[in-house]
Amino acid sequence: MEPPSAPPAEVPSYFLCPISLQLMRDPVTLPTGISYDRAAISRWLASPASAASSSSRTCPVTRQPLEPELQLTPNDTLRRLIGSWIATLSPGSGVDEEEVAALRPVHRDELASLLSDAATAQVGALRKLGALAAESEHRRAMLESQDGVFDVLSRVLTGASACSTAREEAVGVLASLRIPEQDLVRIVSRHGNLAASLTAVLRSSNLQSRAQAVRLVRALADVAVRAWVIGLDQELLAEVIRVVRDRVSTRATKAALHALSALCPYGRNRVKIVGAGAVPALVELLLDEPERRVCELALAVLDRLCTCAEGRAELVAHAAGVAVVGKKVLRVSEAASERAVRVLRSVVRHAATPAVLQEMAQAGVVGKLCLALRSELCGVKTKEKVHEVLKLHSRVWRSSPCLSPKFLALYPS
Repeated sequence: MEPPSAPPAEVPSYFLCPISLQLMRDPVTLPTGISYDRAAISRWLASPASAASSSSRTCPVTRQPLEPELQLTPNDTLRRLIGSWIATLSPGSGVDEEEVAALRPVHRDELASLLSDAATAQVGALRKLGALAAESEHRRAMLESQDGVFDVLSRVLTGASACSTAREEAVGVLASLRIPEQDLVRIVSRHGNLAASLTAVLRSSNLQSRAQAVRLVRALADVAVRAWVIGLDQELLAEVIRVVRDRVSTRATKAALHALSALCPYGRNRVKIVGAGAVPALVELLLDEPERRVCELALAVLDRLCTCAEGRAELVAHAAGVAVVGKKVLRVSEAASERAVRVLRSVVRHAATPAVLQEMAQAGVVGKLCLALRSELCGVKTKEKVHEVLKLHSRVWRSSPCLSPKFLALYPS
């Protein structure tokens, strides 16, 4: 006669996420003192309602308002308590086996074994590393501290023997880790074909791999290893721009814009980025009315590109270029207004043909600038730039039939 099976284990209520009602894998605490599973609260904060107005975000339990730039604090004490409770469970406890496996401690020798298999470009091992990094902040930190992890993954990415799937998995793991600056510099210096390898992944049909690759490009661009950044070929830049054009994801778009912005300070790169089609892609992105942060980043890149003649020429050549930039003044945020005004100032200083000046009047850009001059939504420095723009071509615009009397009354004397 078989012994009776143990009754199902009852999960302590404080181990359950208040949102998902599942056992927390990666508990984090909000400033309100309530703990949630990281994945669940991240989805809550990224929901359309929250994205529409970050100032209205609230704690799901207490309904207290949350700061726009919220930092999630890992609850290590609760994580250890859950881990200790998991260790006491026996088979048949009734707790989801996948959750139990995800919460059991990972030992260093297990990581070393996985890394050894990953070094030979084994796709299964690379996927397990990616899953570990995604499961919790604690496991990601363990992986980041493992000796040789960045070197192994970068060798798989750039190695000739690895298949395309292995390269994509290696990029995914690298993009999920916080790579110290010195390790990023080391990766660039050791692998001369790094840019070509990233370009190949960015050309993949796998949207997730493209998003991860552009995040890695952003990390490398932020470090700004001068020789590598200046030496980038137009093919890689074109693929980064294609991520923007294809709207792979909001996160990928932001990473691509950050990368382009970090690469712009070098004059040669500005010309390459313009040549790769950045300006039309940015104008089309702005026409789609993106979320506030994406709009600010797109205008910041346009601002930098318009410091070169090629960038200004592309903007004024686009049928909606000048108009969409003017439309963003006073419409998105103070930061967006400042960037838009900077772009318009570059145009009127260096590319102000009669046709461009007429277009600015007809499209309502001049009227919008007149409003900005008196608006409380623009800072002092932005107003100074607006004043400069309006004064530069006041003879043309003040006599334009496209400027209504109400805007003429606001025009600086």
